[in-house]
Amino acid sequence: MNKRNTIQRSLVLKTVKELQFHATADEVYDTIVKKHSDISRGTVYRNLNLLSDIGEIRKLEMPSGADRFDHICHEHYHTRCIKCGRVFDVEMDFIADLETNIKDTHGFKFTGHDIIFKGICPECNS
Repeated sequence: MNKRNTIQRSLVLKTVKELQFHATADEVYDTIVKKHSDISRGTVYRNLNLLSDIGEIRKLEMPSGADRFDHICHEHYHTRCIKCGRVFDVEMDFIADLETNIKDTHGFKFTGHDIIFKGICPECNS
């Protein structure tokens, strides 16, 4: 792995942590390119995926929407506003053994779960 990639990866990680919200890849790229106009969209996308693969950030796969990237890596739940699309953390205990309660009729080997609640955020509700 060369030095250029390490610097770019560090920049992507730093940006996700500084944004402190569940940013899309485009939002991360738009933030970085303001100060580093030579970085490509593909480089940001590749590094976001690599960082999530190695556990430095968390990738939230959003049904019918762009994936989001979270600076908080421990297991937790989220809620998405159905009006503006923003994603927020939910304050509740993570149910680690939830998969053991599933009556599987399709032969799946469950490896984990993500739960995304939906609602209307306070800003959109006013």
